[in-house]
Amino acid sequence: MPVRTTNDFTKIKTPSEIADMRVSGRILAGVLAAIRQYVQPGVTQKDVSALAARELKSLGGLPVFLNYQGYPDIICVSVNDAVVHGIPTNQAFKEGDVAGFDFGVSYNGMITDSAFSMVVGSANDQAKSRLVRVTEEALSAGIKTLRDKVRVGDIGAAVSRVLDRHHYGIVRDLVGHGVGHRLHEDPDIPNYGMPGTGPILRAGMTVAIEPMASLGDGAVMIDQDGWTVRTADGSVSAHFEHTVLITETGAEVLTTL
Repeated sequence: MPVRTTNDFTKIKTPSEIADMRVSGRILAGVLAAIRQYVQPGVTQKDVSALAARELKSLGGLPVFLNYQGYPDIICVSVNDAVVHGIPTNQAFKEGDVAGFDFGVSYNGMITDSAFSMVVGSANDQAKSRLVRVTEEALSAGIKTLRDKVRVGDIGAAVSRVLDRHHYGIVRDLVGHGVGHRLHEDPDIPNYGMPGTGPILRAGMTVAIEPMASLGDGAVMIDQDGWTVRTADGSVSAHFEHTVLITETGAEVLTTL
């Protein structure tokens, strides 16, 4: 959810803060894993929200999105042409939908943020499945660039190389971001860029990398609900995100089991 709330540059986290972010990330990953297993045709978006609430309570974390800048739910559910920030409704998932789930967790005040997309059901739509797979590959490519003194442009360039190779539309109006003390910390981390340019990130910083791609040109618009971001051309989109700790020589993905 790239709504800005602070101008502070991403701070280097202390060992205790990193420990809390590891717990936060594992909780978040557990919730998303439960959602992945649960979603099938006939399940509603509100059913997913209720599941997320139950799982989060049982695992001991607190929701970050609920009431954030007025957002009315604990999770974002975005389907087909909805890129991000979809508000859960009573609409049921259909066979072949591309559904994205974006979630944030706080533990001892430390925040993690993660998202994934999936094709619902067993429909064999190669174009949709490829979009989902390649967008996740773009996330992995961005993570692989991380190390002490990496530049933001290096991350964006790695993400865009993967998406450009498959001729997908890169959503340029939305970005990754620093995360930890707040849901959104500086700097912005676009999904495109020039290697060797942009702010320098240091070991101990935590960032959310989140490629968003579409089968169209990547242009987006805001829906009438004031939150849901949709592709302007109505094309299907996909979104993946991990919260990652930068280390001296690489990165540690915090939002994984």
